[in-house]
Amino acid sequence: MNDVKLTDEWDKVFPKSEKVSHKKVTFKNRYGITLVADLYKPADADDKLPAIACCGPFGAVKEQVSGLYAQTLAEMGFLTIAFDPSFTGESGGQPRDMASPDINTEDFQAAVDYLVTSDDVDGDRVGICGICGWGGMALNAASLDTRIKATVTSTMYNMTRVTAKGYYDEADNAEARYEMKVALNNQRTEDFKNGEYAKAGGVVKEVTDDMPQFVKDYHDFYIEDLGYHPRSPGSNDGWNVVGCMSFISQPIIAYSDEIKSPVLMIHGENAHSRYFSEDEFEKLTGDNKELMIIPGANHTDLYYKTDIIPFEKIAGFYKENL
Repeated sequence: MNDVKLTDEWDKVFPKSEKVSHKKVTFKNRYGITLVADLYKPADADDKLPAIACCGPFGAVKEQVSGLYAQTLAEMGFLTIAFDPSFTGESGGQPRDMASPDINTEDFQAAVDYLVTSDDVDGDRVGICGICGWGGMALNAASLDTRIKATVTSTMYNMTRVTAKGYYDEADNAEARYEMKVALNNQRTEDFKNGEYAKAGGVVKEVTDDMPQFVKDYHDFYIEDLGYHPRSPGSNDGWNVVGCMSFISQPIIAYSDEIKSPVLMIHGENAHSRYFSEDEFEKLTGDNKELMIIPGANHTDLYYKTDIIPFEKIAGFYKENL
């Protein structure tokens, strides 16, 4: 059964480029879920191209951030796709607004399946780009999929770490995890009785002075006109309350030290999440890995600020390694 419905009009939060062609494409992951992606290609391209699959942030859709990355990199000579992960956006999967360390890693691999078999792509020159929570998924995919020749992460979160341990690992103890599991399993009981999943609420709709700055930054992007999108979980009612429950006991990036292909990690100097990239970078091995810290940038600056996102660096990295 086809459970996806594609939008015809341009409904991105960023302007359409006349330098690239654009179309919607679909492909299935190994669980049979249909993924929907925007494909961007240099307007004058007629040869097989190196290709990049983009996804993220966590709770966003391809019309917000990954599409901006994909379209910009297409302007710079790559065939790119920005895809909605399973259970979100235009992609299929029921119930909606769920997440899975396994399935979401598989989503990246399914995107690679599509690219390496495309007539427009040089199948030996495929990379991936993960933003925010999908930066962690990208590293996880790179540690598993040898077809991925280069990986970029931007403003990365390790979603399994922050779910199980809290920010800065401040809730990294058995009792805190137990209390969280009690609450989530009680919610499962209520959801089953009610026949529907309760929503977590998404990004805060109103900000107060005492909120952390990064929470205000999320609000400014997801809720205000800057980045709001009607299909984005972050912009609306969020994930299901139990939607990320498996993240507690299924950590990702267990074998990042075995990634042989090049990796470029980018993070903002002032980002609350900077420690995720720094800690994961320390685990990487080999002389083809790089961590780039953007002076003065916060977490969400790397979502949309094209004068801060180091696209020239990213494109140069891919050109060198794809």
